[in-house]
Amino acid sequence: MPTDSWINETLYPDWGQRFRVKRELARVTSDFQDIAIFESYTHGRVMVLDGVIQITEADEFVYQEMLTHVPLLAHGAARNVLIIGAGDGGVLRRVLHHNNVRQAVMVEIDGEVIRLAKEFLPAIAGDAWSDPRAQVIVGDGIDYVKNAPDASFDAIIVDSTDPIGVGEVLFTDDFYRNCARILTERGLIVNQCGVPFMQADELHETSLRRRKFFPHVTAYVAAVPTYVGGFMTLGWAAKDASLSATPVDVIRARAAEAGILGSTQYWAPEIHVGAFDLPPYIARHLPPA
Repeated sequence: MPTDSWINETLYPDWGQRFRVKRELARVTSDFQDIAIFESYTHGRVMVLDGVIQITEADEFVYQEMLTHVPLLAHGAARNVLIIGAGDGGVLRRVLHHNNVRQAVMVEIDGEVIRLAKEFLPAIAGDAWSDPRAQVIVGDGIDYVKNAPDASFDAIIVDSTDPIGVGEVLFTDDFYRNCARILTERGLIVNQCGVPFMQADELHETSLRRRKFFPHVTAYVAAVPTYVGGFMTLGWAAKDASLSATPVDVIRARAAEAGILGSTQYWAPEIHVGAFDLPPYIARHLPPA
């Protein structure tokens, strides 16, 4: 229905952002969270979970490209990819852009997020929902990784909310222990670790947990306009320490072979490599090597 109101993000108690609402499209209380989708004046359609901006049509490409293309191109030969969360389908679409991927399993706990994204944000996933390589499961990602066979995935991409509410269990020791078990010998996992200018503890504590189960832990950054507070960090945990230091010419060649070179709006080979060069105010929150 048409409105001319404002929605205020509730992530931080003392600072934030707001959007002028052109039209509210959906407002649902699922078994897990409050979901709202509205049309904005500046950022296209916007999804909000429990009062926190999750995705906008205008800048979703920044987060989705960096969360997906960086791990898959650093690995270079990922055939089986597990996606946890990402109910809007944008990560799934980017994973399937890689023509070397044989299977992408997506596990989203809240089926309402998928349903509403299909109805109101169809361009974000595109044709990914019907791709024969995609297996979309409405279920608990914790249970899935607990029961998955050893060494069954080359890469795990976690697109979750912050470690509060429904996303909290995706930042635990048990979760990372099982992720390490189900990854192959050169496997790696990435997940969002917040905006360290405002959420430094999230990056620090999550990195300490991952260090218990992975020999190489770091982070890389992306500048997402609607994740306010400066750079967002994407946490990185790998069994092979060399993956995050892959040279730019190798990344470019892999992108060309995978079929994504020239198709992105934010990711580029030079951006990929430079994203691991962290500003000191971020790097100091990582545990020592």
